[in-house]
This record gives sequence, structure tokens and C-alpha cells, in this order.
Amino acid sequence: MERYLLTITVFLPLLGGLIILLIPKGRDELMKWVAAAAAGLAFLVSLWLLGPFEMGSAGMQLQERYLWIPGIGINYHLGVDGLSLPLLIMTALLSLLSVVYSWRIEMRLKEYLFLFLLLETGTLGVFVALDFFLFFVFWEITLVPMYLLIGIWGGPRREYAAIKFFLYTLVGSLAMLLAIMLLYFNAEPRTFGILELIQQQPLARVPALAALAFWGFFLSFAIKVPMWPFHTWLPDAHVEAPTAGSVILAAVLLKMGTYGFVRISLPMLPETFKLFAFPIAILALIGIIYGALVAMAQTDLKKLVAYSSVNHMGYVMLGVSAAAAAVGVPEKAHAATIALNGAVFEMIAHGIITGALFLIVGVIYDYRAHTRGVAEFGGLGARLPLYTGVTMMAMLASLGLPGLMGFVAEFLIFVGSFGVFPELTALAVTGVIFSAAMFLWTIQRIFLGPLNPKWAELPDLDRREVISLAPLAALMLAFGVYPRPLLDMINVAMTSLVAVLR
Repeated sequence: MERYLLTITVFLPLLGGLIILLIPKGRDELMKWVAAAAAGLAFLVSLWLLGPFEMGSAGMQLQERYLWIPGIGINYHLGVDGLSLPLLIMTALLSLLSVVYSWRIEMRLKEYLFLFLLLETGTLGVFVALDFFLFFVFWEITLVPMYLLIGIWGGPRREYAAIKFFLYTLVGSLAMLLAIMLLYFNAEPRTFGILELIQQQPLARVPALAALAFWGFFLSFAIKVPMWPFHTWLPDAHVEAPTAGSVILAAVLLKMGTYGFVRISLPMLPETFKLFAFPIAILALIGIIYGALVAMAQTDLKKLVAYSSVNHMGYVMLGVSAAAAAVGVPEKAHAATIALNGAVFEMIAHGIITGALFLIVGVIYDYRAHTRGVAEFGGLGARLPLYTGVTMMAMLASLGLPGLMGFVAEFLIFVGSFGVFPELTALAVTGVIFSAAMFLWTIQRIFLGPLNPKWAELPDLDRREVISLAPLAALMLAFGVYPRPLLDMINVAMTSLVAVLR
């Protein structure tokens, strides 16, 4: 049983989706319970992985490997380490909470739940696939369900947002496919195995081809992150997506890009990444400052949270770029390790915090006020104490308040990056100031001051919403106060990665 845990985790949601397709229309309650059971079991199995997972081991664990298409060296190969396992568990948790939140969906429920569970299988698969063909299949599986979720269940401009999301991501996917081909045809023996290609370094002696492959991967991952200036699809997709779709889009799909940089670009093309690390760090810095300033200017609460993601993903990319710049410089290895620890911790922190923020926006927009205009509220703190408490915790965590999860991530990134890019890091710290101003101003406009009489009868969080938000709030606090369990897992993998890059 243990040897199949990863496969079970990845494909349980898809199995649930297929069962839902067989349920006759009109049995909505049964469909919802099947979706919740599939997502819940996937989450429980992902937690079960912590048992056999050896915390002190740096290599890939719980591997499953079978010949798939032997003629061209394609294997069904899965595995996890300290980088992928936290992302896997986070994805399973957020998918479960999003299904619980979506309990009130009525329009075309069968199709909605199937697409959502298919999307979960795709995202889980990306984080455990160790064969490029399999990785690409899972990467593409996420594209169509998200396109349809935005295009069918989204807001007034859903068709435009869905097409924009699809085209941007498809361009990136094609660029990645070309990069994979370059690696495959220069490998000896030819293989699509990610670990084997990292060990071979097939393009190490062909710098021109290495640069082409690097930029192919870069375009795909940068669009997904999204880095400035590849971010323009993000606000439209977030604003128009249904609430649960926005949660998965921000908390999980964006991490596929940053995960790709750490899992693939950095170990597979280290010298090329080092060559371009500084300009990429500049783009990250622009994203940090630009994201916070543009978020401050938003009047739509959902768009404000979307632009804050550009800011936070900039922190991640600053840490990854610092590690790349330290390749081959032993005296900077410690700083690179800290920066990577911070970058991966920020991936998890952003997923939990921003997932909560999008659920919070949905609570007020979907079932209460039906508006996201920040200036239209005021004084909700006295009327909605539970909602106010959770929102303030999530926003304070996002701005990096000590004692909450966001602070740990940003602190590690700044400490590590300062040892490599001191000037850029000093400028990046200003992003914290802008983020704090943006979120505090938002809190003031929505929750403080006199209550707008228009919202005098708004109900507070119901049980379903508390179930969706309470685990995320607890994790923000728990890992903010005591981050060691998560950092211990991440640190082993990142220390091993930096040691290979020396």
C-alpha cells in the first residue's frame, strides 16, 4: 500500500469526479458529498505520507516508477522531497476547503465539481511528477478545467478573462515543450527523467542551447508565477473567476511556476541561471514594489488581493534569483540556502494566506453584499466580529506581522538575499512598507468608522464558512509562532540542492 500512496493521492480526486459524472442529474446533495469525500480522502492520504517520509533524508522518497512508453524513454515516475511534500499537502487542503466553500453552487453542479476535482488531480500531479512527459501532461491538465471554471462560472467579463488566461498559459507551455525537447535530444542516453537530466547536465557544454532551454522554461514559469511584466492575465482571471477558482489559482497554480524554477531551472541549468540571475532579480524587485503600489490603488477588493500576489511572488523570485547568483561561490552557499528556505516557505505561506483572503472576499461578495467596492463598506467590525477577526488576521499575516506566517517567510528571504544582492534587497524591503500601508488602509475603510446603514443586517460567518477559514487561520498562527516543523522539512531539501550547485 505504501508504495502507491502518491498515485492514490493524485488520482483520488479524479476518481471522485468520474463517479460524479455517473450520478443522475438532480442528486445534487450526493454529488457534493462525493466531491467532499474525494477531496477529503486525498488530503488524508497526503497527511499519511508524513509517516513514511524520512524528515532527515535529502533525496526523493516514496518513489513510484514504471515503464510507460519505453520506446522513447518515458516512465511513470513520482516522488516527493522536502520541496514537493509541503506543496502537495497544501494543495490537497485548499482543494478540500474550496469544495466545502462551493457547497452553495447550483448552476451546472455536476460539471463544476468534476472540473474542480480534475483540476486538483492536475495540480497534485505537477508537484510529484519526476518525468518531463508526465510533468507536462499534469501541467496541461490544469489549463482546461481552470479555463472552463472561469469561462462558465465567472463574472461578467468571464469569456475575456478565460481566453486571456488560456492564451498566456498556452504560450508558456509551448515554450516549455521546446526546452524539454532540447534537453531530451542532447541527453545520452536520451531520457525524459528529470532526476537523470539534472545528473547528466546535457546542455552544460553547449551554452547557446542552454540559454534557449533556460528562456523556454523561464517564459513558462514566469507567466505562471506571474512575474512582472507577464502578470497582466492575473487580475482579470482573479476578478472574474468563481471564489473557489480564485483560491486555487492564487494559492496553487501560481506555485507551479515558482516550483518549476526551484525544481527544474536551478538544478538543471545552474550556470545559465547564474548568468541571468541579476536581471531576473530586477524583475522580481519591480514586481514587489509595483504589486504593492498598484494594489493600494484598487477599489475592487478582489483585484487588490490579486495584485498583492504579484508583490509576494516577487519575494519568492528574489530568493530564488539570489540562490542562482550564488552558484559556484562557496562563501555564499549559506546565504543561498537561507534565501531558498525563505522562498519555499513563502510559497506555502502565500498559499495559505491568500487562499484565505480570496475566501474572505467571496464570503462578503457571493452571499452578502454582492459588491467588492472597498469604499462602499465601513464599520463592519462591530457588525461582523468573526469575519472581521479572520480578515484582519489574514491581512496582517500578508503584510508580514511578526507572529504570523508571512513574517517568517519574508524575513528568511531578506536575510538570505542580502548576502547576495544587498542593494536590491534593501530596495525590496520597501515593499513591506507599501504592503502594510495598503492592507491597513483597507482594514480601516472596511471595518473601522461608523457602520454603513446599508449593511446593518449582514449576517456573520456561518458554519460552512468557519469550516473553510478556521484551518487556514490556525496554520497562519501556528507556523508563525513555531515554523520549525515546516522549515526542517524544507531545509534538508534546500541544503542538498545548494550543495549540488557549489
